[in-house]
Amino acid sequence: MFDLTGKTALVTGAATGIGEAIARALSGAGAFVYVGDLNEEAGSKVAEAIEGEFLKLDVSSHDDSIAAVRKVHSDRGDLDILVNNAGIGHVGTILNTDAVDLERLFAVNVRGMYDLTKAFIPKMIERKYGVIVNIASIGGILAIRDRIAYCTTKFAVVGMTKCIALDHARDGIRANAVCPGRVETDFVRRRLAEYPDPGKAYEEMASTQAVGRMGRPEEVAAAVLYLASDEAAFVTGTALEIDGGWAAGR
Repeated sequence: MFDLTGKTALVTGAATGIGEAIARALSGAGAFVYVGDLNEEAGSKVAEAIEGEFLKLDVSSHDDSIAAVRKVHSDRGDLDILVNNAGIGHVGTILNTDAVDLERLFAVNVRGMYDLTKAFIPKMIERKYGVIVNIASIGGILAIRDRIAYCTTKFAVVGMTKCIALDHARDGIRANAVCPGRVETDFVRRRLAEYPDPGKAYEEMASTQAVGRMGRPEEVAAAVLYLASDEAAFVTGTALEIDGGWAAGR
């Protein structure tokens, strides 16, 4: 099951964290993976490890998106799997979040996904095959305190995903969103280490999950692997919660 042999995939934000885990999972299932990221040093290491290719990519740049499409199509002919993972966050309520903050998150979290998907999808429609997996957040399903800009953009990601799925279901395109809860990445561990009591900070962050811990990048990657595979051929337009039970009681 979950065999991606012969498939070509692009994962954005794949140099570290969840994106790296996704790139490794897809490669491990047989796909050739483009590691898209701004971090050339880390991204190149991931690409080398999985025998893929690093693609320097700023998803907030329309020109970068077009260049990425041309590169992939020139080298591989077609893209089978697009994983829009790149994203950024922000802490604040509406009172201390200004328009610049919102626009910055929108440029990466929403417009970046939109531009890259729009650039790739015509050829997917032409060949009647394409898989799009957008990494949203549990913050795209329910509100999180002090995260108004982040949640606004992640709700938009879920809505965009459902619209693409509905509009192109009969074009051979499947589009799904993955909505992780809190995930213990290297970035999160570095932030935890900055607290006076890192253990207490971890417990507070873990407490939102019913299982009492944060998720692992590999657990999110496993969900993406499923959605990217032909075993999920009947799954489109869903927002899959990988949240340790966060949303179960809300």
